[in-house]
Amino acid sequence: MIYVTGDTHADAARLSPQNLRKLKENDTLIICGDFGFLWNGDKKEEKILRELGSRKYHICFIDGTHENFKLLNEAPTVEWRYGKVKSIYGNLRYLLRGELYHMEGMKVFVMGGGESPDMDMRAGTGHWSREEMPSKEELYHGLANIEKAHFDVDFIFTHEPPLKTKEFLGLSGDGEIRVSALNSYFDEIGKICKYKKWYFGSMHLDKKISQTHIAVFRDILNAVTGEKLKP
Repeated sequence: MIYVTGDTHADAARLSPQNLRKLKENDTLIICGDFGFLWNGDKKEEKILRELGSRKYHICFIDGTHENFKLLNEAPTVEWRYGKVKSIYGNLRYLLRGELYHMEGMKVFVMGGGESPDMDMRAGTGHWSREEMPSKEELYHGLANIEKAHFDVDFIFTHEPPLKTKEFLGLSGDGEIRVSALNSYFDEIGKICKYKKWYFGSMHLDKKISQTHIAVFRDILNAVTGEKLKP
């Protein structure tokens, strides 16, 4: 089974064995950005990563905007489920931008990254990286993989939502709006590609926007049904 949750920001309680006790061997949990547990590379952090990677199920994350991209890039790149990932430790993996994976007979497309709403403030502190936004090469790579899938996937997992979805959330007062070319790119993806559900985490909301678009934050959802995993 594939499950999904939103930004964890290095909150260990969110991924505690108690909260994930219903996940079975070889299930997969996908985190929609801002994983946060690769930040300073100290021994405490390494201990957490080893514990997460030692679970019987898979924990996978895409990148958001609050990441240490240097540490992420240093991890070895390997093949996993027909796509490329960064192997962090054991069953803990970083899903790379624009990759297409085959999970449990379903096609899963991912694209991390985004533009920080607090970019102006963070730029002067050394805690902001230009790498938070996908490059042209990564965006083209994503389009190429969607074309290989004949413009038909089962699930899309991103950090940022499509432009129209983000504008809708802004109009409804559910979040600060700062749109970028990436949001427009996702709008185009939505026009050319069929999909069952699209999950995103950057808005820090647990809200079903439509039958296909779902904002996820603290909830853990069954990716197939969109239903919340009960304690």
